[in-house]
Amino acid sequence: MVTAAAVFGIRTMLLLAICMLPLSSVEAMVRHYKFNVVMKNATKLCSTKPIVTVNGKFPGPTIYAREDDTLLVKVVNHVKYNLSIHWHGVKQLRTGWADGPAYITQCPIEPGQAYVYNFTLTGQRGTLWWHAHILWLRATVHGALVILPKLGVPYPFPKPNREQVIILSEWWKSDTEAIINEALKSGLAPNVSDAHTINGHVGPIQGCSSKGLTVKVKAGERYLLRIINGALNEELFFKVAEHKLTVVEVDATYIKPFNTNTIVIAPGQTTNVLLKANHKTGNFLLAASPFMDAPIPVDNRTAIATLHYQGTLASTVTTLTSLPPTNATAVSTAFTESLRSLNSKEYPARVPLKIDHNLLFTVGLGIAPCATCVNGTRLVADINNVTFVMPKISLLQAKFFNIKGVFTDDFPANPPALFNFTGSQVTNLRTTKGTRVYRVGYNSTVQLVLQDTGMITPENHPIHLHGFNFFVVGKGKGNFNPNKDTKKFNLVDPVERNTVGVPSGGWVAIRFRADNPGVWFMHCHLEIHTTWGLKMAFVVDNGKGPNESLLPPPSDLPKC
Repeated sequence: MVTAAAVFGIRTMLLLAICMLPLSSVEAMVRHYKFNVVMKNATKLCSTKPIVTVNGKFPGPTIYAREDDTLLVKVVNHVKYNLSIHWHGVKQLRTGWADGPAYITQCPIEPGQAYVYNFTLTGQRGTLWWHAHILWLRATVHGALVILPKLGVPYPFPKPNREQVIILSEWWKSDTEAIINEALKSGLAPNVSDAHTINGHVGPIQGCSSKGLTVKVKAGERYLLRIINGALNEELFFKVAEHKLTVVEVDATYIKPFNTNTIVIAPGQTTNVLLKANHKTGNFLLAASPFMDAPIPVDNRTAIATLHYQGTLASTVTTLTSLPPTNATAVSTAFTESLRSLNSKEYPARVPLKIDHNLLFTVGLGIAPCATCVNGTRLVADINNVTFVMPKISLLQAKFFNIKGVFTDDFPANPPALFNFTGSQVTNLRTTKGTRVYRVGYNSTVQLVLQDTGMITPENHPIHLHGFNFFVVGKGKGNFNPNKDTKKFNLVDPVERNTVGVPSGGWVAIRFRADNPGVWFMHCHLEIHTTWGLKMAFVVDNGKGPNESLLPPPSDLPKC
């Protein structure tokens, strides 16, 4: 573990250019990074396989910056796969060309080619992350993006002595691309992962020469843990034996601090917690295990690491802890219901009160015919009964250059048919297909209710919206009732996020202001559901003048 200042100092030595923000006494910098995407052999669970990495590392390198800095990240593709990188949670104000999802905002970077992602971290600070956004490559192509506050601006919580990035992920012994390809060929669900990892480590395995992660601490000091769920398909519990965790931030937005023994974190989400080293010596277990409250198979292996106090003898036994049961809905609900925006003078919660677009989107699974599949059908996923079809060129290019025939802007604002969404099964599980988007005007306000369905099975869906943060104004079980549930909305200090879990057999309501022109992907962050089609996009039109309009594409934008 290192201090934030030390790591930040090392990183800044690599900068190639510095610029001053106009009319400001606070420096903003241009920070250059280079990502070489290469294959690397990795050994875990007593077996070795080649994996796709950035700079030969799994997880990939952590990017450090400050609020309002500009990042230029040159990505060079040395592997056989097409590739793109998404900067998860970065708003990309007017710079949608740098957002990263393949065939949404860019064509992928082909083998042997390169692309420079150029964007500014305007008004953002906290823990975000980056990952591949094509195929299942993000299984190993991911890393942290740490945005420190502006120089001289303190945290709105006690200053930590040191900090540690914690990336939770999944590991398969087999090649993940082969796994999803086989699933698509058979029409069935893919195999679950073989292990969970903490910073790339599965923990000690009997009979294997594997070591776990050791986080070193000093008695009496306070530590900021920046926790990221980089798993493909599983929500996770995280816990540290005999230590309280004070949650201070989620998805790079400050919240009202609260204490907990266990956090729950969905794929795509980030959570910052303070940990006080309140023991004199000792070793204590850090652990992550899956949360799933639906009858769906998960990887039940617990990832473990060690919190090691300075001065502890090597022979000291590690203090263990028990994690919640896999289906501990009450633990998950208690955690998410504790999240409230800080809503201070410095960090207000600007919740839209007047709504221009009132949307209801159902999310769930379906069945499509497939002559070559095992049962003559295959699993699909959908939003409002639309299984999204990926285009052959990027939606953003089609919009900017007015290319016809790539998409239609008729995505339904409501489900095509009303039924008891979370009740008895319907007989028709078929979905429609299309590359359909929902169009909104610049600066318009959107209320979106995301409703889970019992189609095949209810399930928690972590939904990620690109290009925006949103406020989670309401949440409940069963079917959303606009007459009753709207009255219970929190419009004062709702948590602000970029990824939210739609509860299994329930609904969640979000609000956001569409003040960022471009094409913005929205999808389930369970990778299998995205693959199956649980995705769509919002088109936000330009406003008035250049400051409210999408910038032109860069000259090195990849071509399809």
